[in-house]
Amino acid sequence: MYGIFVGILILDSLILAVAVLLQAGQGGGLATMGGGAGTETIMGGRQATTLLTKVTWWTAGIFLFLSLVLTFMTQSGTQVRPLLEGQGQQQQQPAPIAPTTLPIETQPAAPPPAPPPQPPSNRRP
Repeated sequence: MYGIFVGILILDSLILAVAVLLQAGQGGGLATMGGGAGTETIMGGRQATTLLTKVTWWTAGIFLFLSLVLTFMTQSGTQVRPLLEGQGQQQQQPAPIAPTTLPIETQPAAPPPAPPPQPPSNRRP
């Protein structure tokens, strides 16, 4: 069922892309915003509904619906399960870790350096 929905979604996306690319744009774009443009150009104006417009709306709706259905189908198979679920029969002991020895220092650490001498103060006693 998942594969059938994916196939329909791919076919729908191809039809949607062709329908969008075949439509004529409203023209002008940002060039008409400068000056002398009527409100129809700025606000988008009302267009006659064509077959391509209807096909675009229907294919977009089908695309969104199938995407939502496929999302829910995918999430139901990838739910988080406890780590120890289903391991009751096969309990394997982890391999023991060999203790490591720390290196022993043979020479004592050097004493810290002496603080730098203080400069003479110019205060009177």
